[in-house]
Amino acid sequence: MGRAARYVRKILTVEEVLHSENQPQRTCIGCRKKGSRSELLRLVADASGSSAVLVDERRRMAGRGAWLHPSESCLALAVKRRAFGRALKGATGTAAVERRIMAGTGAAGPLRIPPVAAATTVQPESGSEN
Repeated sequence: MGRAARYVRKILTVEEVLHSENQPQRTCIGCRKKGSRSELLRLVADASGSSAVLVDERRRMAGRGAWLHPSESCLALAVKRRAFGRALKGATGTAAVERRIMAGTGAAGPLRIPPVAAATTVQPESGSEN
């Protein structure tokens, strides 16, 4: 047998990759439990210099991020422990986070925004074009 016979590669399905243990783990600033990025909300401090904390829905905003389970209990623990100020360098305004969690209560997974209806275009009648 040659050298190639010793190495057998397992081909993973998409489902196996998404649910494998190799996914990046983040720690919730409320309950301090670890979870995958898809289970947690990413929070960032407002870049304008205010003390507001913003929810980064797309997980792409610049700056240091903190992670929180989208539940009222984790939010309450984070506020009680003053975790926002420590994780995000003095940011304490949690109104946007509270609105997002309250809006997402009862919904499974991330908050779903309904699609905006496309505007209909009116075609001119034949012969009326100028």
